[in-house]
Order: sequence, then C-alpha cells, then structure tokens
Amino acid sequence: MDNKRNIRRTTLPNGLTILTEKMDHIRSVAMGVWIRAGSRHELAEVNGISHFVEHMVFKGTKNRSAQIIAREVDAIGGNLDAFTGKETVCFNMKVLDEHVPTALEVLSDLVLNPVFASEEIHRERDVILEEIKMDEDNPDYLVHEIFTQNFWKDHPLGKPILGTKETVRKFERDTLMDFYGGRFLGGNMIFSAAGNIEHDNFVEQVARRFESLPAGQSPRPDGAPKTTARINLRNKKSLEQVQLCLGVPAPPVADESRYITLVLNTLLGGGMSSRLFQTIREERGLAYAIYSDLNPYSDTGSLCVYAGTSADRAVQVIDLVMAEFTRLKHEMLPEDELRRAKDQLKGNLLLSLESSMSRMSNLARQQMYFNYFFGQQEILDKVEEVTAEQVMAMANTLFQPDLVAVTLLGRLDGLKLSRGRLVC
Repeated sequence: MDNKRNIRRTTLPNGLTILTEKMDHIRSVAMGVWIRAGSRHELAEVNGISHFVEHMVFKGTKNRSAQIIAREVDAIGGNLDAFTGKETVCFNMKVLDEHVPTALEVLSDLVLNPVFASEEIHRERDVILEEIKMDEDNPDYLVHEIFTQNFWKDHPLGKPILGTKETVRKFERDTLMDFYGGRFLGGNMIFSAAGNIEHDNFVEQVARRFESLPAGQSPRPDGAPKTTARINLRNKKSLEQVQLCLGVPAPPVADESRYITLVLNTLLGGGMSSRLFQTIREERGLAYAIYSDLNPYSDTGSLCVYAGTSADRAVQVIDLVMAEFTRLKHEMLPEDELRRAKDQLKGNLLLSLESSMSRMSNLARQQMYFNYFFGQQEILDKVEEVTAEQVMAMANTLFQPDLVAVTLLGRLDGLKLSRGRLVC
C-alpha cells in the first residue's frame, strides 16, 4: 500500500486481486480486467485463441446482446475497449465517476458471462481474417512481425498475437470454451481502477459479481526463449520502401538494470534529438522514420531499431546504426547528452501517467511484474542515478555482433547483406 499515491489492494478468497488508485482532481474512472496470460502462453495449434476470445466476449453474454452492450456503453458516454498482448489480455472501460456502477456491471458481464454463440464465432472468424490481411498490408507492422518470428524462432513468443489464417479458421465453440475455462480464473486475474473512486465501495461491487469466479491459475509451460541472430531478406515487390528491423536481446521487464537500458534507448533512437534520428534523418536524409524501442517481457526482451528507406540506401543505414552501437560501446557519453536523455525520459514517464486510463494500466502491470507500486519520485530518482559508465557497460553487453538480428522487407533488387557488415 502506498498512502502517498492513494493506492489500495484487496485480494478476494478466489485469488482475484483488486487495485485502486484514487485521483481526486479528475471526474473520470478507468477500470480494467486483466488476464495474466497472452499469446505466448498458447499451444501452437491454437495460436491466436487469446485474441479470438477477446473479440468474442463483445458478441453477447447470458444477459446482453452485442447491440445492447453497445447501447448501454454509448448511453453513459463510456469508452469500452480490449487488447491482447504477448503476456496479457485486458478488457477496459473509461466513464465519468457517476456511471461507475453501470460500467462495472457491463464490464463484469462481458468477462464472466460470454456465450460464444457458434454463428457469432463463424462471423467473427471472417472479421479476424480481414484484420490479419490488413496487418499484412501494413509494411511497418509486417517487418516487425517477421523479425519477431525469426528472433524468437520456434517459441510461442515469436508467434503472431492474431494467430494465422490456418489456426483462426479452425476455431470452434469447444476450443473457445476450453480456453476460457482454463484462463479466466481468480488467481490469473487483476481488476484495477484509477480515478475518482472509493476503494471499499468498489471492492464490494466487484466482489459481489466475481465471488463465483473459480480460483486457480493457468500453468506457464514455456521457459525463457533463446534468441536467434538471423539475417532475413524478404522480397515484397509491391512496396516502395525497404523496411528494416535490426535488434538484439535486452533485459526483461523487472531487471535491475532497466533504467540504464531506458536511458540507452532514449539516447540511441528515442526521439528527435536521438543519435539515430540526427545522423540518419537530419544529417543524411536517408529515412523519414527511424527510431529504436524496447520490448521487455517477464523473462526476456529486445531492443530494436526500425527504419524505412530505399533499397540502394538500406546497407548504408545498417552501417550507420552499427557505427552508433560502436560509439556507445567505446566513447564515454558527454554529460550534456546524458542530462538531456534523462530529462526527456523523466518527462515522458510523467506525461504518460496523467490520465486515469494510463494509471489503471500502470497499476495492473506493476502488480503483475513487480508485486510492488513505484511512486513517481522513486522512478525519477532511479533515472537520475544512471551514470555514463553504466550506459557504456550496458552498450557493451547488448551490442555484440553475433547477437544482432536483421530483417529487411521490400523490393530488395538483389540487395545482399552479410554478417561481416554487422560489426560493432
């Protein structure tokens, strides 16, 4: 419990964790039901089932049709949404504080009482097949997907969240019911809320609806995946640009060194003043989009650089990225650049926690990965403690030539890339 931030936690007898953060100065309340399992916990033959179930709960419950759900949410000006990730599924809603009882009723009904009607399953299957096609037409998404599948090769973490056309076509009601029964369990779920809300009253309302939820947790069969440093050239003649994704393994989400990695990523490609943006876009005009990002998970992670450029410049862009890796490994950071990166990171972290929705999400993730709630000042202090020596040491740990994986997607026009170029 963190009195400074008005955070409270209650665990029901069936294992469901209820979290609230009171934010007196706003009129909204965001609430979310989180399942502690996502696409990486699926068997290969049902890849995409988490995402399919996420869609299907909106298609009707024992008490409400899909149309009634939509009408009730619109009638209170609410925002109802859901998403599936590699390690979580979340159903969430944001409303004015006066509409919390209605929102709670609708959200609980969705999560606890879906019917998974066969005719709706067949219809939704077509919707998700269209979603897969839409993503395959998006080159930025596709290059990341191909990179991920090769980076964590033959491991569920590398499989697409949406599943494949082959797996999605096979989903039937029995598959969904089995999956739902094995995942939607008290010990597997968190109900978090943030905004103008009273903890005890909220817990009472949640407990009344969720007390019949079975206890238990779903098994986590997979261990930490090994990464594969492949060079993957994928020709796609319909694209004007070559999409480039270059990455290395990075620490997991709760790693002690996470703040060092955050500062390193900010310096490398985290904004307009970052080294990659300045060198590749501003000084040389080789790309419009160029950035780096971190993807941390419970037991592993990646740091990826993305760029879109023309085929005749792709190798030059890779050379420049490797040169920045080398600089970070061998040249001590100037104090003013480190200062700028820390201030940028602090600003981003604070701005990202201004809304009730982001606070609600942050609460759930901290419970999931840390079982502890970090105060804002605590986080800012951790960023401030990062030194230039630590950033250099982390660069030397991460940027090893034999760990670098590259995916190029587009009209490659005979482009060649050998491992000998990936020197840092």
